[in-house]
Amino acid sequence: MRRTASPLSLVLLGVGVFLLVLAPLLAWYVEPRAKRTPTDVDVTTVFTGSGEYFDTRTLRPVKAQPITITRRVLGDVAASESSGRAVWDVSTTIDTPDTLAFRDPRRSYQWTLERWVTDRRTNAPVHCCGERPEYQGEAYLKFPFDVQKRGYRWWDSTLGATVQLEFSGTRRVAGYEGYRFTGAVKDTRTGTRQVPGRLVGLPKQSQVHAEEWYANAGIELVVDRRTGRIMNATIAPRKTLRAPGAAEAKVVLLDSAGLEFTPGTQREQVDMAKADSGRLRVVGVTAPSAGGAAGLVLAVFGAVLVTRGRERPNPQQSVTI
Repeated sequence: MRRTASPLSLVLLGVGVFLLVLAPLLAWYVEPRAKRTPTDVDVTTVFTGSGEYFDTRTLRPVKAQPITITRRVLGDVAASESSGRAVWDVSTTIDTPDTLAFRDPRRSYQWTLERWVTDRRTNAPVHCCGERPEYQGEAYLKFPFDVQKRGYRWWDSTLGATVQLEFSGTRRVAGYEGYRFTGAVKDTRTGTRQVPGRLVGLPKQSQVHAEEWYANAGIELVVDRRTGRIMNATIAPRKTLRAPGAAEAKVVLLDSAGLEFTPGTQREQVDMAKADSGRLRVVGVTAPSAGGAAGLVLAVFGAVLVTRGRERPNPQQSVTI
């Protein structure tokens, strides 16, 4: 008698071995390559709060008024594909109640255009593709994948430099937990602006190059740890003008104790973080674990069946009657 493996046992063994090989490939090869900053983004985030701003029509400060910051990020897919980088165009408007009604960035209180280019894997700035201005640091519109419980250098476009943000525990946004990072910017000179001398206490001079100063008393970002997406952001900007060489501000251009993502923006950011994080979890954790366990069971079961086989008569053995 001899034993032969059944087709079923061979299939089970083959599938088991295939799953055992596939599981580590998903975890060690596929998932790291899935962690790439997207290029076809079209995301709008909105900050709201109240504060003080300088009305350029009346040349007077206006206090306790709503302030809205709207930021739209649009991916340049063509430039991204040709460069292999993530190329994002960023439009940021600051609006008062008067300018917000126009729904036109050209008529906003302040409008800036930026072009952000990063390495799709590391999130590090890449200086190419018409980037402006030249960024530094580790984080800006997002953090790197697999955020760690450590400090990060976050780019502040108003400051024109990086700010050290420290890990400050966790916080839930719309019921979803993220890592919380906090920091601040001390009053810092950021440039000059030509203004009438009387605005900064120099009435005898028709025009002066006043000093622009910027501070941010409270930066708080809540970040999805797997994807690096910012789910909520709070800032407290203060922009002022000083006479050349003066120690104190004469004009407050913008001042708010706190501007934060609207509830709608928070929910949208959380939904996208959940979806992206879920896909990475499936590829990097769920599928490898389930595939490895199933593969082990099938391989062992198939091997046992192959070893046992089915008994069949040996055709070369003579039969005696």
